Amino acid sequence: MINENLKLSGQLNIVLKDKNGNVKVDRTETNLVVQKGLEFIIDRMTGTSKAVMSHMALGSSSTAEAAGQTDLVSILGARETLDSTSIPAATKHKVVFVSTFEAGDATGAVKEAGIFNAATGSDMLSRTTFAVVNKAADDTMTVTWTITLSAT
Repeated sequence: MINENLKLSGQLNIVLKDKNGNVKVDRTETNLVVQKGLEFIIDRMTGTSKAVMSHMALGSSSTAEAAGQTDLVSILGARETLDSTSIPAATKHKVVFVSTFEAGDATGAVKEAGIFNAATGSDMLSRTTFAVVNKAADDTMTVTWTITLSAT
């Protein structure tokens, strides 16, 4: 009998730099793939017309992640268009999303992040909360988010 368990997980790397390019924060966090994210994946696998993941957002809430969440609890600024989406050649079971929040974007006490398939409304794939990252108005924050599908 074949016993296969699929696991979907995410990890994001947060790099915060000051106006001179000096690294202020560089750390890695994990995330929760929410129910709407799982539904999105199944819909795409069955050919349902859904837009691809295209935006990322930062927020200020420390409310714990929950499967039923559909948006960030307290967004800072607006959702940003992703800088890139890629599937690493060596590992076809991962997708990497990158977004840079420039000076003036999403400033304040950042405690949450999410991935979405539109600038407003839409489906949220993943959400995470983390210890505060204080993004000043002249700081730049790059989030590199890797979603991995594995069979165990």
